[in-house]
Amino acid sequence: MNSLTTDHTRTENITTIIRPPYFYISGFTGISNMEYYYVFLCFVYIISLVGNTFVMVVIYMDGCLHSPKYIAVFNLAFTDVCESTALVPKLLDMFLFSRQFISYDQCLSNLFFVFIFLTMQSFNLTILSYDRLVAICFPLRYHMLVTHRSMYQLTGSAWVLALLMVLISVGLITRLSFCRSVVINSYFCDHGPLFRLAAPCSDVLPNLVMSYLNPFLVLYTPMVFIVVSYVCITHSLFTITLPQDRQRAIKTCTSHLILVAIFYLPINITYLLFSFMPTNMRIINLSLTSVLPPMLNPIIYVLKTEEFKVSAKKLLKRVAQRDVGPVIKT
Repeated sequence: MNSLTTDHTRTENITTIIRPPYFYISGFTGISNMEYYYVFLCFVYIISLVGNTFVMVVIYMDGCLHSPKYIAVFNLAFTDVCESTALVPKLLDMFLFSRQFISYDQCLSNLFFVFIFLTMQSFNLTILSYDRLVAICFPLRYHMLVTHRSMYQLTGSAWVLALLMVLISVGLITRLSFCRSVVINSYFCDHGPLFRLAAPCSDVLPNLVMSYLNPFLVLYTPMVFIVVSYVCITHSLFTITLPQDRQRAIKTCTSHLILVAIFYLPINITYLLFSFMPTNMRIINLSLTSVLPPMLNPIIYVLKTEEFKVSAKKLLKRVAQRDVGPVIKT
């Protein structure tokens, strides 16, 4: 009798985790002429890929750009390529060819890669802000504080932190049971809509905590640091006596400020108005905030950074001469 009771207790204590074979990404439902939006996303992806690859090639090929600052710029371009590739091709495949069913493992992989590269975008902008802060507020100590070693340490630490945060978020998903709906109301395997599907069947409190902790660490903390750094930079600009030096300092910050505005403003506006937005509008806004910054970042650096423009022109001239040379000889 005791053995039967023990076996029954053990059976009750066993928790069965229900993992569906697939999820359904609902995406953009009930919107007419969405094929034009997908063509637009395809165009954005191609520009992102070409532009960021060009930035990485120029930085790699020109020794003049092998400075600590351009380690962060290279890392931002690499992150932009990876984030666009993790998100856009799968999005186009799902919605252009009606392949909105995604397996459980593929969904977690999609969540992992999209989130880690989005996180690194924010961290890279913070590192660039630190570079500008030291360059303008502590110019005499810049080469001591911002070295190749310190920049590698900063970017390496950012990657480790991003990896840990995303691994924890994905790991917490694997403990959930999905016993009811498998429809994810988003354009990819988004963390919030995904774990909320398991709310009737599992304890999602740890996932809910991570859903608040992640934006705090990824968006708001970096944003506060960037705002404080530019308050300090603005104060330092007023202490610069020579107008040409002040103008040069302002130019070095302009491109970074534009990148910051493009990345942080749309996503924060979307989150602030989250409750008032229709589902489709929210999904389109979030998709735009995910795909537009990787496209615009290299364009802004090419147009706004004089040092990079000089290096890019030198590289293009060298390539043109290499191509034209054999034609002239013949």
